[in-house]
Amino acid sequence: MSENGRREITYLEAVREALTLEMRRDPEVFLLGEDIGLYGGAFGVTKGMLEEFGPERVRDTPISEAGIPGVATGAALMGMRPVMEIMFMDFLTISMNQLVNQAAKMRFMFGGKASIPMVVRAPAGSGTGAAAQHSQSLEAWLINVPGIKVVAPATPYDVKGLLISSIRDNNPVLFMEHKLLYRTKGAVPADSYTIPLGQAEVKREGSHLTVLAYSIMVPRALEAAAQLAGEGIELEVVDLRSLKPLDKDTIVRSISKTGRVLILHEAPCTGGFGGELAAVVAESEAFDYLDAPLRRLAGRDIPIPYNRTLERSAVPQVENIVVAARELAREGR
Repeated sequence: MSENGRREITYLEAVREALTLEMRRDPEVFLLGEDIGLYGGAFGVTKGMLEEFGPERVRDTPISEAGIPGVATGAALMGMRPVMEIMFMDFLTISMNQLVNQAAKMRFMFGGKASIPMVVRAPAGSGTGAAAQHSQSLEAWLINVPGIKVVAPATPYDVKGLLISSIRDNNPVLFMEHKLLYRTKGAVPADSYTIPLGQAEVKREGSHLTVLAYSIMVPRALEAAAQLAGEGIELEVVDLRSLKPLDKDTIVRSISKTGRVLILHEAPCTGGFGGELAAVVAESEAFDYLDAPLRRLAGRDIPIPYNRTLERSAVPQVENIVVAARELAREGR
């Protein structure tokens, strides 16, 4: 419990709690992935779930990122609700045929007579010293695929509600879990609850600059906002939460209030989701409210280095956000 009496758990525990509650509620929900049973998952998310639900519903799989989504897609077609774990988001590259050419398209190809209610849990991101092949953020790849939804929660409260909603959704959902968030804590109700996909949240109100962020960039943006408040610069931090569907209305409302926007993400800048967000701003009424050119702050266009210092410099940190936001807030004033 926190000092104010609210129940606090970690992001990791919130993921486990969402899975557990949905498996107790719906016998069609089951888990599959590498080492999720006896080992409890590479990060311990599913620890203890094999003992409660048994090997039929917590299925350890071979090391086959091509096979796991194929099994999940087939099970979903037959009425099950699989939640598959890809041990590292990087290995989605091996899963792409099944996800892109099968899971994403079947509902459309069958004229709406079939649904694919499956969730792809994908631990993502850098900061753990896991180097170039285990540290990527590949959300932009699947955002470009019609038929797949993409969710990227930043807080324990959001990850629980959004995961429950994703499991109940009748479409494939890529559920992005940043590894550095697993140990973060926050207030989370013990009961089941849902957060609608496609609904952003203003995590901090401000008047000088809108910051659009998701996943690990949300706590970093909030820390930067706290620092800049001491200089009289008030950032409004919008946590997108769901990338597809995207809550464009909240984005427009915030920018119409602040007149400036800084777009953040960890993935490389070129081809990243920030470009799509910039287009949303440019093609909407938000553009008319801009008092300065929009700005992106994203990862460098390099593979994530193993060296800790280089790894840290490859993606936006709090100090980088502070500098970029300060410059943008003062531009044209």
